[in-house]
Amino acid sequence: MELPVGKGGTDGGKRSFWRGVPRWARVCTVFGVVLMLLSGAVLAGYETLLHRYEGSVGKGDLFGDQAAGAKERKSNVKGPLNILLVGIDPRKPETPPLADSIMILHVPAGMDRGYLFSLPRDLRVEIPAFPKANYPGGTDKLNAAMSYGSRVPGQNPDASRGFELLAKTVSQVTGIQRFDAGAIINFTGFKKIVDAMGGVDMYIERDVKSEHRKPDGTMRELRPGGGGYLGPQAEYKKGNAHLNGWQALDYVRQRYPKNGVPDADYGRQRHQQQFIKAMVGQAFSADVVTNPIKLDRVVRAAGQSLIFNGRGNSVVDFALALKGIRSDSIETIKLPGEGIGTGSAYRGERLLPAAQDFFTAIRTEQVDAFMLEHPDFKQKNS
Repeated sequence: MELPVGKGGTDGGKRSFWRGVPRWARVCTVFGVVLMLLSGAVLAGYETLLHRYEGSVGKGDLFGDQAAGAKERKSNVKGPLNILLVGIDPRKPETPPLADSIMILHVPAGMDRGYLFSLPRDLRVEIPAFPKANYPGGTDKLNAAMSYGSRVPGQNPDASRGFELLAKTVSQVTGIQRFDAGAIINFTGFKKIVDAMGGVDMYIERDVKSEHRKPDGTMRELRPGGGGYLGPQAEYKKGNAHLNGWQALDYVRQRYPKNGVPDADYGRQRHQQQFIKAMVGQAFSADVVTNPIKLDRVVRAAGQSLIFNGRGNSVVDFALALKGIRSDSIETIKLPGEGIGTGSAYRGERLLPAAQDFFTAIRTEQVDAFMLEHPDFKQKNS
């Protein structure tokens, strides 16, 4: 499904537009989280430049507020915040989208740091009834909630409507009653963002082989009769690496033990979180921030990869509110979980009781204290 996007706000060829703008290049909008992470230096004087790019970001009624008659309010972004980020892999327009990646960014009241955690897409959950899509409710994997909610009789699926049901389901799982913002992230667009930045530098924690891609980036052939793929595999060697767009996207999608990810989807979650932090760091690097043409390409690519809803607050509002956060102030979290069944009897994942303690800490604004007592929740390179 292709996501609706707005029109870009500037002409990248007008280089004079950027002349005389000190350190505006520190303002970058990439990959959902990066979209909201901005530097504080001289930002207020250049807020109008942010507004010029806001039109490039797709907008959607991700929480059903418009249908409920909610009125948009003036900017008032204050912590603590919980932001729901959902990654999808758009395929055919008529195919209901699945939530391939489900992340929550929790920002404490101080608004100077964040906690980023993922929910397993195979988590077995109770999905509530959703009359808008004629869905009666039931038990299924978490990523299916977006698919069920997206269905519109007689029309192609609507990813924004699917997000609404997914958000309701995630609220039931975590006890977070209200998300302050949300974004649908088009995975295919990540390639454009990374390439616009000139690639991304990140640490590869162990040797990993691609399930789907050849060393040149082309797709591997399906094995006749099914059961996997044939041909050489792209490889990502342990150590520091510079990845272009297709390589970065391919690496963070790997989840099979046979290809070097022994902890399966939990490993993929970790790699995606590592990728986010690498993207943040790259977005603020001198290579991007001092190059107005490259920055313009990055911001445009980011806008074309997102549908954003700030519940009455704009992308600019959140950018200004979260201007103090950097990649080194984002703590990535690993929630404890385990599989239900094995082999052909595998039914999905479940979270262990300690995860509910973490959710309680979020709701009661006690995450800092919780993390001091539970250092094992900190995501580590395997």
